[in-house]
Amino acid sequence: MEGTIYTLIPPVLAILMVILTRRVLLSLGAGILASALLIADFNPITMLVLIWDTVLGLFYSVEDKELNLWNIYILIFLIILGIITAFISLTGGSRAFGDWAQQKIKTRRGSKFLTAILGIIIFIDDYFNALAVGQISRPLTDRHKVSRAKLAYLIDSTSAPICVISPISSWGAVIIGTIGTEVLLKQGINNISAFSAFMQIIPMNLYVFSALLMVFVVCFFNFNIGPMKKHEDRAMETGQLYDPEKEVPGELADDLPTSTKGTIGYLVWPIVSLFVGVIGAMFYTGATAIEGDVTLLGIFENTDPSASLFYGGMFALLVSFLFLFRQISKGGISGNVVGKGIWAGTKSMLPAIYILIFAWTIGGLIGELGTGDYLAGVVADSNMNIAFLPVVIFIIAGFTALATGTSWGTFGLLLPIAGQIAAATDVSLLLPALAAVLAGAVFGDHCSPISDTTILSSTGAGCNHIDHVMTQLPYALICAVISIIGYIVLGLTGSTLLGLLVVFAAFVILVFATRAMKTA
Repeated sequence: MEGTIYTLIPPVLAILMVILTRRVLLSLGAGILASALLIADFNPITMLVLIWDTVLGLFYSVEDKELNLWNIYILIFLIILGIITAFISLTGGSRAFGDWAQQKIKTRRGSKFLTAILGIIIFIDDYFNALAVGQISRPLTDRHKVSRAKLAYLIDSTSAPICVISPISSWGAVIIGTIGTEVLLKQGINNISAFSAFMQIIPMNLYVFSALLMVFVVCFFNFNIGPMKKHEDRAMETGQLYDPEKEVPGELADDLPTSTKGTIGYLVWPIVSLFVGVIGAMFYTGATAIEGDVTLLGIFENTDPSASLFYGGMFALLVSFLFLFRQISKGGISGNVVGKGIWAGTKSMLPAIYILIFAWTIGGLIGELGTGDYLAGVVADSNMNIAFLPVVIFIIAGFTALATGTSWGTFGLLLPIAGQIAAATDVSLLLPALAAVLAGAVFGDHCSPISDTTILSSTGAGCNHIDHVMTQLPYALICAVISIIGYIVLGLTGSTLLGLLVVFAAFVILVFATRAMKTA
């Protein structure tokens, strides 16, 4: 059944169960079983062996006889971040930052704008963005009764969109490399460089601009629709920032002691050390992997993001421990809290780790089924007006990322196919087609409950994962519809400017409609 329409069954089953049951592990487990059964031709013994091999492969490659350090580093980094958060809380850094921020930023709107701006500024890596912005913004947004669902939305809707259009990011480097080797080289296109192609693609990524504009509309006009309104109303009326009956990843236990002698530096310096450590490690891992001349683009193309997160996290953990030891020596807090902090921080990240492992497992099995290949084939085999190529590719890329839970996998799969179709039909649509792949991949990623970036955004915000998925979905769909209209205009006219104008005009209409509803 590999590579056929039946490969859509597992992801569709998992997504429907998530929506109906709101239980992410149960839903992902059902998708894992369905995927394995299809691959194993409904043989239960083969199915169990296949699931075991897939889970084992997340941590150890039997073929290469080596550890899968990418996944291991990501999981360890989550634990490190949880411990750093606990240490910051123990030293009184979070409390001090909250007090300071309340004096400097006196409105809910200001706290949301700060989160959005941080999400745009921290463009090096989406994982780092989602977790770091959450750690910085959460004490502030909590003080201003911004729901955790709103915080998760602001984080998620800035992290991936800004990373996908930044040439000096882990995403940008991979995309530039893929365009150069898998598109331009294979199609014999030599009148444009991969870097130049990427830069020209940026204004054609209509979903990115839609998503970022939506973030600022939400921040400024308090635009709450669908499930988000329920979360925001509860936060304002009761002060309850999330549903207490649901599991919340990244949330520390309430019984941790807190030093009364902490200052804002006890939060700022560990976070700064995390920035410096991770960025420094990215430069180091990228530079050491290059054979020949070392360039900035080459560094980001060859960097190891997961190892960099691990090394930078270890450095920040050491800094956090030194600050905690300083508080202990000053008598601000007793020495027996170190073990409590380590355990509380680790425990706070376990829900996110469980979800990631399940998501990686179903992603691996869906990859074996060839779900992405099937969807890509739909594009390749369609006989359509070539002007609609960008919009069709956007939709297919969205479904691919939604079903597989990986925007990176969607890039790797669909960029060569989009390039091949455009080169064979109308090469003038090459760049819009590639942009549509990137845009659709980010859109699908925003909607997918099995996306690792969506999971980490929930973790960074301290929000129940399914609550984040369901509250973000209406905003993502609105941005997708606006992007679809823009891509139709772009394809028919060949004008990127007109496509962008459609997006901006749609948001002007949205703003006026929002204000009219508020005054009605």
